[in-house]
This record gives sequence, C-alpha cells and structure tokens, in this order.
Amino acid sequence: MTILRKLRQAARDRTPAEAWSVRDRAGPDPVPAPHFTRHIAFGPAGRYDEAMADARYHRSLSPDSQAAHDGARLELRASDADRDHTAAVLANALATGRLTTTEHAERLDAAYTATTLGELAPLTRDLPADDATGTGLGAVDRAEVAARFSKVIRSGRWVAGRRTRLTAHFGALIVNLADAVLPGREITLEIDAFCGKLILTVPAGAHVIDEGGALFAKRAVYGRQDPGTADGPVIRLVGDARFSKVAVHRGHYDPGDAWQHWRQQR
Repeated sequence: MTILRKLRQAARDRTPAEAWSVRDRAGPDPVPAPHFTRHIAFGPAGRYDEAMADARYHRSLSPDSQAAHDGARLELRASDADRDHTAAVLANALATGRLTTTEHAERLDAAYTATTLGELAPLTRDLPADDATGTGLGAVDRAEVAARFSKVIRSGRWVAGRRTRLTAHFGALIVNLADAVLPGREITLEIDAFCGKLILTVPAGAHVIDEGGALFAKRAVYGRQDPGTADGPVIRLVGDARFSKVAVHRGHYDPGDAWQHWRQQR
C-alpha cells in the first residue's frame, strides 16, 4: 500500500511537460476502429404498416379463401356507373360487329335490370380485354343528326351518343330512340331547332327531363310513363327551340297522340 501511494503522489506532482514526454515514449495512440452505421429508409409509418398488413393478408389467402372473396364481391349491389360502363362496352361491341343486334338488345336489357355485380359480369365476360377496359368507347361519346332545308329520318338500330346534338333548321328531323343503341342509362340530347320541326321517339319506359327553352315555339312530351319501368333510361333534353316545334313521344309515334294529350289536359 505504501508503494501504491507513492506512485499516485508522483503522478499528481508530475508537470505537463513530463506527462507529454512519457506519452511520447509510450508510442502513438491506437487507430480507432471504423464505425459503420446502417440506415434503413421507410415511408410514413402508417403507410408502411398498411402495406405490410396487405402483403401478409394476400399471402395468407388460400385458393379457397380467394374464391370466397371474389364471390363476396360479386354479391355487391351494382351502381348506375357500373351499369353505364357495361352498357358502353356492349355498345362498342355492337359497333365493332362482335355482337348482333338481337344479342345486344338482350344484354342491354339485362344490364339495365341488374342489381348486383354478379349479374353484370357474365354480360361482358366473352368480350375482348380492350373492350372491357373502355379503350374504344370514344366513338359513342358524341353524335349528331342534322336536317337543314330538308327532311331527315333516323330510325332502327343506330348507335346514339352519350351527348347527341339534334339540329333542325328550316327542315324536319324525325329521330327514333326506341330501337337505338344507348351507350348508357342516361343520355343528353342537345336541341337546336330554328324554324323547323323535331319529332323524337323514346323508349316506353324512359324518364324524359326537358330542361330546354322555347322562343315562339312549342315543346311537349306525349305519353305517360309506365310505373313498372323505374329502371328505364334517362333522356335529358337541353338546348333551345326558336319558331319551331319539338314533340317527344314515348314508345311509338302516333299523330293522334297530340290530340289525346290535349284532351287529357282539359
């Protein structure tokens, strides 16, 4: 213990110069070992946890559970947008010759009355993928039928646009939508009538919404809607009629409908 105390006392009494000389004799300081830091970058914690949870969920799905998941999705109720997309795909298939007019009419009726996604899926199952993705649907977005100083009749199986412009200038335009191919549940008709006559026939179960204007003109919708056709197409009329006559008939055009309509209003 006496020797240890003497060593401690000698260390305390040593001057700074003597301390540095002792350090020099001991040799240079050892080189410190390199220090490595590993950085792991993640996105927001919530997004990362959600992605990991989804990945674990999909890996845990067996073929039987995946089939059950798909079956549950087909039981979901269809929206108007789902029906419109199916109707547009069917219209494009008819325009390209993949469906006959009879097949298209049957599938379109089924699309309008479908209540679940499972009822819509078989209607486009046998159509190519490009039709299902809607790459060729631009042709049915807009259409135009015009009569200028003439009489034009558009009837039978023809493809109407989601927005169709009807022009009658100093002429007569007769348009029949009862047998036409409608690209969706709702279409808009832009009316531009000046010193002309426009006769429009719509399906019997159609909902007609007339939002247009008239200046020294007559606009009338004839025929009553069938109460049992709540899922019928919606025909929206916009535009103006000036010094003209615009008549809309449900189901079929009968010149006597105007007289019957007048008697019903009495």
